Amino acid sequence: MNKDKYQTDIKEFSRSRRRFLELNLGAAIAAGTGLSSVFGVSAAEGAVANNGRILVVLELSGGNDGLNTVVPYTQDEYYRARPTIGIKPDAVLKLSDEYGLHPNLLGWERLYKDGNMAIVHGCGYPNPNRSHFESMKFWHTGVPNAPESRGWIGRLADTVIPTEASGIVMNIAKEQSQAVSSTYHPPVVFSNPAAYRLDNAESQESAFENIMSNRSKSARGNLDFVRRVTSTAADSSEFVRRTCANYRTNSDYGYGTVGTSLRNIAALIEARADARFYYTNFSGFDTHVSQAPNQAGLFNQVGDAVLAFQADLKTMGREDDVVMLVFTEFGRRVKENASLGTDHGVAGPMYVFGNQVKGGFHGEHPSLSLLDQGDLIMTTDFRSVYASMIQEWMGVQDVGSVLGGDFAQLSLIA
Repeated sequence: MNKDKYQTDIKEFSRSRRRFLELNLGAAIAAGTGLSSVFGVSAAEGAVANNGRILVVLELSGGNDGLNTVVPYTQDEYYRARPTIGIKPDAVLKLSDEYGLHPNLLGWERLYKDGNMAIVHGCGYPNPNRSHFESMKFWHTGVPNAPESRGWIGRLADTVIPTEASGIVMNIAKEQSQAVSSTYHPPVVFSNPAAYRLDNAESQESAFENIMSNRSKSARGNLDFVRRVTSTAADSSEFVRRTCANYRTNSDYGYGTVGTSLRNIAALIEARADARFYYTNFSGFDTHVSQAPNQAGLFNQVGDAVLAFQADLKTMGREDDVVMLVFTEFGRRVKENASLGTDHGVAGPMYVFGNQVKGGFHGEHPSLSLLDQGDLIMTTDFRSVYASMIQEWMGVQDVGSVLGGDFAQLSLIA
């Protein structure tokens, strides 16, 4: 055997592995070598694998301002802190005698009044971090201020189906979120379905064939594994492209990326894709400057998109099978800043949508007079909302196997 050629082939194989990571197949390769984690996987939870329930997670990236989303329109402290950007009482979409929605969230107002929206007040975590990167990492892993490689959705998927399977997790985004990092379930990741395909297959195949010439057991094992992953990726990309292209709906998803993402998720659900978990994000919520017009435009998009998605679920007869969770990495400070925006804060609301959701307000709204250096003080640990999704919705009884601890649930599912 030509030793130099073999070393060249190994280098090419390493480059190809990195390319697989870029194609969001790296999780599968990692699964082949094993991943260490502070959490275990309970095989007994596999009994819930066939309950057919689907969890959709929408991330509002940038730190959405919760006080101008769910507006405490009867509290003087709110208007004293926000004399310019505060939502005036006559503009608020009133949901109760105390709280209402931003006027551009008409779609959410309708879902709330239909009993299909739950609002959880004051969500955050102890010892908060105002860094976008660090805070989002904590929300993605469900483990604030501690190391963890897998995401909470990935660990949940591992628990629901504790064996290797393809297509269980789909991440509609330009790049993979840590939230879906899994041991057993490499996520299908795409942004534009028409462009979702496996690239450079011929050059990779040449490198793999050279490795085969070594005839070693490990080389054959690597090649067989990569071929299986490649085949799975090719099949999934064709299914995604065809399904999203052929989907027809009468619902108005509005304009922008969030509508497109949710429409594609609806298409895959109607096509009976194997996915039990869908994860997508909508960015632009870091509103330090000119918050009022920026947030209004974002809410136009997300309000229409979520309403259209729920309408499509009903049309296809899947409204009882799907729950959607919406979150952001932190809230904003109570006082408006000099640029007519708001700066990074701590606590904020989370939102849950679906026909099976117990609608209304949950938890306690943070005080606007008792603040921590200008920040709201969290009243609900976000992991309690996760725990409700894990046990109440997905049916996993051992919440600790996913979150590494027990957290009070909130009765979010009717």
